[in-house]
Amino acid sequence: MHFVIMGCGRVGAMLAHRTIADGHTAAVIDQDPRSFQRLDEDLPAARITGPGFDRAVLEQAGIREAAGFAAVSSGDNSNIIAARVVREEYGLRRVVARIYDPRRAEVYERLGIATVATVRWTAAQVLHRLVPSSPSHEYQDVSGMLTMLSVAPHPSWMGQALQAVERRTGSRAVYVTRLGEGLLPREDLRLQDGDRLHLMAPTAQLADVESLLAHPLVEEEQI
Repeated sequence: MHFVIMGCGRVGAMLAHRTIADGHTAAVIDQDPRSFQRLDEDLPAARITGPGFDRAVLEQAGIREAAGFAAVSSGDNSNIIAARVVREEYGLRRVVARIYDPRRAEVYERLGIATVATVRWTAAQVLHRLVPSSPSHEYQDVSGMLTMLSVAPHPSWMGQALQAVERRTGSRAVYVTRLGEGLLPREDLRLQDGDRLHLMAPTAQLADVESLLAHPLVEEEQI
């Protein structure tokens, strides 16, 4: 498959190297030709100088044949404009934009543009490592309707089957991290001390799900 990457900073350069290492082709766009110095000299990636939202530049990068487009320059406005041009003008569905402003990210996710909100993601990761028991949001679908959260349930939830947890919280168990390893849900899998639970839940109900798992599961609530 062919991928077009706008922005040859550290992220864009890494994406180019990894896509090609995986057997794909890539074209990298950047307005500053010096940015291409981040790419290995022998990397078989096309290097196109110009604005990533310019149709002539996109055509030169092979956008019509592309399987995906990543806008990862340092500017929110440029990333948003480029993502919209590629999605609306070329009908490409796999479009991802890096957005620093989390409020903008939420708006564009609702418009169907997948975003990576750098500040929001970084803050969540730092908080998760500072306060391991705190819930963190790991993923949100492009519509913003579903969010995957990671949480260490209150000790009273230990011993509960994952199916029971799903029914009680109205969410779906994605996997469990136990002793540093990921475990897929099974019928006989029950929560153990030290587990971190990864759930997919409706975004509108996140606060309720997090509160429920953070508090004791009293006898009359047990399933």
